[in-house]
This record gives sequence, structure tokens and C-alpha cells, in this order.
Amino acid sequence: MPHLSLKHFILRQQVLDLYRQSVRACRVIPDRNTRRETLKWIRGEFERNRNLIDVTDIEEKLKLGRRELKQILPWTR
Repeated sequence: MPHLSLKHFILRQQVLDLYRQSVRACRVIPDRNTRRETLKWIRGEFERNRNLIDVTDIEEKLKLGRRELKQILPWTR
């Protein structure tokens, strides 16, 4: 694993916060199957981007993730 900068550390925390927020937001989905599929999709997206190292790529994915969360689950902050 390469040496990560302070910026990487900060971004990692932001990514974890977004993941936790996404999982919490799914709790209000009333249909069990829809909730399960949404959680599966969220986890898959985070797993797919797990090995990103470039700061710009990570920041773009964070912006995209926040935007998608608001579109899919508009009652989130």
C-alpha cells in the first residue's frame, strides 16, 4: 500500500461518512426487498471504487455519491 497523504486521510473519512449516511438513509425504505437491493447497490458502488488512489478521482466520486444519494433518497441531508 502506498504512503497516503493527509488529504487521503481526510477523504477516507468523508467516504466512510457518506457510506454510513447512505446505509442509515436506507432504513426508512418501507419495502424490505427494495431496501435490501438498495443496500446491495450502495455497497457494490463503494467496493467497486475501493482501490482509487488519485485524490481528484476520489473527490469526483464523493460528489457523485452525494448527488446520487440525494436523488435516490431525497429526504437525506
